[in-house]
Amino acid sequence: MTLKANLTLALLATSIIIASCGSKDSTSERDTTKIKGEVKIDGSSTVYPITEAIAEEFRSEQPNVRVTVGVSGTGGGFKKFSRGETDINDASRPIKDKEAEACRQNNINYVELTVAYDGLAIVINPKNDWVDHFTVEELKKIWEPAAQETITKWSQIRPEWPDEEFSLYGPGVASGTYDYFTEAVVGESGSSRGDYTASEDDNVLVQGIIGDKNAIGFFGLAYYEENQNSLKLIPVKNEGEPVLPTLETVKSGEYSPLSRPIFIYVSDVALKRPAVEAFVNFYLANAAELVQDVGYIPLPKEEYQKEISEFESFTNRGK
Repeated sequence: MTLKANLTLALLATSIIIASCGSKDSTSERDTTKIKGEVKIDGSSTVYPITEAIAEEFRSEQPNVRVTVGVSGTGGGFKKFSRGETDINDASRPIKDKEAEACRQNNINYVELTVAYDGLAIVINPKNDWVDHFTVEELKKIWEPAAQETITKWSQIRPEWPDEEFSLYGPGVASGTYDYFTEAVVGESGSSRGDYTASEDDNVLVQGIIGDKNAIGFFGLAYYEENQNSLKLIPVKNEGEPVLPTLETVKSGEYSPLSRPIFIYVSDVALKRPAVEAFVNFYLANAAELVQDVGYIPLPKEEYQKEISEFESFTNRGK
């Protein structure tokens, strides 16, 4: 074969390789096409750290999607959700009948997805050296409606405790954490004494307890984890020995009755937009890893797969 023929074959081979590479690059670009749009989320301050962590990772993969995550409490979030003002509601309790009815009246269908487990932390100021644990009965005595302006001193809880007034800190009445705590401890959801410092922002509660030697407060375990050097976590005695909330005791249910599932609710109207569907798929696919990173307890793998299947079924019904 002549030199000219060899050169011709070489050039032909090079052209084929370049064309092949070009074709592969084009396919790759199609596979990684960026989505555009917006995802609006509001609701529970307890679920917020999980959703914000998911959103941060999602933004890095889909920079053309604007994800906003607000905090107005589970109840406040459901009001916006039922009016179609948000796409997803973070919730630290299941939806109430009146909230579901508001959604129906506005033709908003939804799917409930469990994303993690959480324990409610009972905390005091680190300077408090007399409380070693609370029983569920003692927590009820402190927080029930009849205690307002009546049960105000440590010595009324246990005679050996100081004859000093305690002060209370907890989520506001729009919070799912408040609803869960009052149902688990007081026995009636949304029913407690009213003379306490309330806030939908758990960081406000944390700062209040840090600055008050006689403080008693409660909120999601993740907020204690973020501030554990400044707060004292108290075990709760229900049956048997007092139990501290940990990943293991919450997951096993040993930390009873203050362990609970937490949720996101997704609107069928919102799912008509690809950005929302992509975000929820990303949420469920990455929750197991990111949930634990921000101090919550992930579901078992098979439970996440069940939630993924539930979401796929709901999504397909709307197409």
